[in-house]
Amino acid sequence: MTTTTENAASYFVDRHLAEGRGGKTAFIEGDRTLSYGELAARSDLIADLYARHGITPEDRAAMIALDVLEFPIIFWGSLKAGIVPVPLNTLLSADNYRFILRDSRAKALFVSAPLLETVRPILGDLPHLRAVFVLGGDSQGFLDFSAELATCRPQPMQPASADEVAFWLYSSGSTGAPKGVRHVHGSLKGTSDTYAAQVLGIRQDDLVFSAAKLFFAYGLGNGMTFPMSVGATTALLSGRPTPQSVFDLMAEVRPTIYCGVPTLYAAMLAHAKEGPAPGCDRLRMCVSAGEALPREVGEKWRALTGVDILDGVGSTEMLHIFLSNRPGDVVYGTSGVAVPGYELRLVDESGKEVEGDAVGELLVNGPTAADGYWNKRDKSRSTFEGVWTRTGDKYQRQADGRYVYCGRTDDMFKVSGIWVAPFEVEQALISHPSVLEAAVVPALDENGLEKPKAFVVLKDGAARDGLEDALKDCVKEAIGKWKYPRWIELVDELPKTATGKIQRYKLRSQA
Repeated sequence: MTTTTENAASYFVDRHLAEGRGGKTAFIEGDRTLSYGELAARSDLIADLYARHGITPEDRAAMIALDVLEFPIIFWGSLKAGIVPVPLNTLLSADNYRFILRDSRAKALFVSAPLLETVRPILGDLPHLRAVFVLGGDSQGFLDFSAELATCRPQPMQPASADEVAFWLYSSGSTGAPKGVRHVHGSLKGTSDTYAAQVLGIRQDDLVFSAAKLFFAYGLGNGMTFPMSVGATTALLSGRPTPQSVFDLMAEVRPTIYCGVPTLYAAMLAHAKEGPAPGCDRLRMCVSAGEALPREVGEKWRALTGVDILDGVGSTEMLHIFLSNRPGDVVYGTSGVAVPGYELRLVDESGKEVEGDAVGELLVNGPTAADGYWNKRDKSRSTFEGVWTRTGDKYQRQADGRYVYCGRTDDMFKVSGIWVAPFEVEQALISHPSVLEAAVVPALDENGLEKPKAFVVLKDGAARDGLEDALKDCVKEAIGKWKYPRWIELVDELPKTATGKIQRYKLRSQA
């Protein structure tokens, strides 16, 4: 169903039918495929699905969905229906999901069957939730998404302005409390018109594989909007992206563009060792974001595959990469230069632009900035300053105009491309009955990538046997599988100020 509306689904989905690409494969997932025509037809059914359960335009629909064919059907179908999809990290704990689902007031929840047991205990504690749809496998008494969709009828697309909120993504704040980041319809095309078109040079004959998942802003662009902007094809990996699973899929589909994060690139290098790396023979471009790419990782990857990694910087608030290296102009150890369409500034604590190679906080101005945070007015005002967005990253600008990452403005750091708040990890550690106090700082692993290190003070008489593994498991279960401290150092006391605040900078010097 075509329309002249500025609803993003019109451009990314239905346009391909009018331009003769209805039969082109849009997504590959295992032995299943989804063409652009099939995506258009099935996404047209989503509005009827919502209507049957009393879910109306501007309501929110949470997605705890693996990277499967149903993901684009639900996402684009929601946009067509005027419903706001909210893709969520599939690795969160039940408590995290309870907070987000209550905060967003989601009326619908789409959950992949393997993840149902995680959220089942909280589903009775969500007063706004009206319908739970299970994707694949046993629906266990909830609504079977495929069966429900099979009985629906196509509905016309809801008109939308380019400035209308289309979807939310959740980003952790400085205290670890998730923040709903509201993005408008026009921003999706904004990222494909800038980074995808002018840096990647993405083409219709590309086959894209993003190990970074679709629920990330980074993965959403890599695996959906970028290839869909030109009618290309995406290969999806529903499972966890280990070096083996990633190489296996690459060997099967032989992508032309691969997108990962530095931690995974390093792990893949260790896995491949001397090579050759399977499935890399057709690669023409590799992309990295989420955390700074170590120079050594980039150089070793190029030696292994013959292809450079384009290291870039983006954020949930800006939707995708706005600062990047470029094809034929890669300098490892730097984040490159501004993506066409974006402006950058470095400012000091007073907001004044820094001079020369002085370190400053990075601010960005571009067409894809979020509309603000949900129900966090003060945080919105401090992050979105007119046309400028504060990134919270510290950078230096070299004489040649390239930017070099120096660290975070606050104590947060990224692990595998995902923000980790020390306070959140510390609270999880303290929940263990043997722990009195804890402080968490970033430390570098053997590949030069940041991982959490914990300094722990035990309660008197606490047993130490097997404690390290127990504490790691405690964190994994409480807040997420990737946030656990890789190293735990037991100490007698933590350095503190006179008012009792932990001096993390002293611990960072020891890490």
